[in-house]
Amino acid sequence: MTKSFTLEVSGSLPSTIKGFLKELLEKKLVDALLVPQSLPSGDNVVQSLVTSTAMLESIDPLAPVMPVSSARIVSALTKMATSQKKIGVVLRPCELRALVELVKLKQASLQNLALISIDCFGTYAVSSYRKFAQENPTSTQEFLNRVKRHEPDMLLREACQVCEYPYPLYSDITIGLFGMDLDKSILVHATSAEGERILQGLQLKSNGQEEKRDAAIAQLIPEKSKKRDELFERILKDAHGVEKLLSTFAVCIGCHNCRDMCPICYCKECFFDSPTFQWEADKYLNWASRRGALRMPTDTLLFHLTRLNHMVASCVGCGLCQEACPNDVPVFGIFRTVGDRVQKLFNYVPGRSLEDALPLATFKEAELEEVGYK
Repeated sequence: MTKSFTLEVSGSLPSTIKGFLKELLEKKLVDALLVPQSLPSGDNVVQSLVTSTAMLESIDPLAPVMPVSSARIVSALTKMATSQKKIGVVLRPCELRALVELVKLKQASLQNLALISIDCFGTYAVSSYRKFAQENPTSTQEFLNRVKRHEPDMLLREACQVCEYPYPLYSDITIGLFGMDLDKSILVHATSAEGERILQGLQLKSNGQEEKRDAAIAQLIPEKSKKRDELFERILKDAHGVEKLLSTFAVCIGCHNCRDMCPICYCKECFFDSPTFQWEADKYLNWASRRGALRMPTDTLLFHLTRLNHMVASCVGCGLCQEACPNDVPVFGIFRTVGDRVQKLFNYVPGRSLEDALPLATFKEAELEEVGYK
C-alpha cells in the first residue's frame, strides 16, 4: 500500500516540514512527537518527546547531525509497556532500520506508534556540526543549499557517505526529498493503513511525482555503493588477519563507548563488564613473562570480535560506534565490512521488513548447507 501526496513548500523546506508535523499534533492525529529539537545554543539537537505545539517551534528534523540513535529511545519508551496514546516518531532511515531489528529482538514495540521517516542527505559528526552551526546561523538551510547545489560535502560522516539505504525501507509515512525541487514541493507517502489514516486528516494534493524520486534514488545508490566498496577494500587491506587486527585495535582503551552507542547492543549485563576480566597483578606479570610483552589493556580484540559475532547480522551501518570512539579506531569500517558479507550469505537486509526472520535465530533445515557447511 502506497499513496502519494504532494506537500507544497511554503517559505523554506525546514519550516514546511515543521508545519507538517505541527499540524499532526494540532489535529490530534498523534498525541506526541519524538523529534530532534534545537538546543538554545543552536549548535546541536536533542531528541525530545513533544506534546505542546508551542514547543515545536524549535524542532529541526533536517539538521544534519545525529548525536544518538532514536531507535534506543523508542526502545526505552516501549520496552516495558506501551501507551494508549499515539506517538509519532520521526526517524532517519538508519534509525528506523535499527528499530525494526530491535522489535524482532523483543526490545521494542511498534504498538501505538506512527513511524515517520525522511529521505536522508547525511549527517555530520557532533563536533563538525557544532563548528558548522556556529559559522552558519541558519545551519540547516545552508546544508540544504549545499545539497541543492550538488556540492561534495566532505563533512559528512563516513557511514553516511557509503550508506546504500538513505531512504526509508519501512515506515507508516515517508517524506520524500530525493529528486524533488526542494524550493517547490516534496512527496509524502502513506505506506501503511496507519499512515493513510493520518494523512487523510490533512489536506494534501494527491498524485505525487514518485517517478522523479525513484529515478534520483536509482542514480544515487550506485554512487554510494562504489564508495562502500572502496571502504571494504581499504578495510580488507588494513585489517585482514590476526596481526593486522591486533594492530588496528591496539589503541582501543576498552571504554566500551562503541557498544554503548550501538542501537543494536541491548544486553543489560554485558559479559565484558563482569568480574571475569578482573585479574590479580601476578596474572598479568606471568602472561607478560611468557610472551615477553603484554598489550594493555588486555582482551580488547576479544571484546570487539565478541560484539561483532553477537550483532553483525543486524548491523544497520549507522556508524555511531565509530563516532563514540575517542581514539578513532575504525570500528564502523570493520563491522560494516563483515556485516555486509554475513548479511549477503543469508540474503538479509537489516530493518527491511518485520517479516524477514533474523539469521540464525530461526532454525531452517539445510540452511547451513547454503553457506558452505554440510
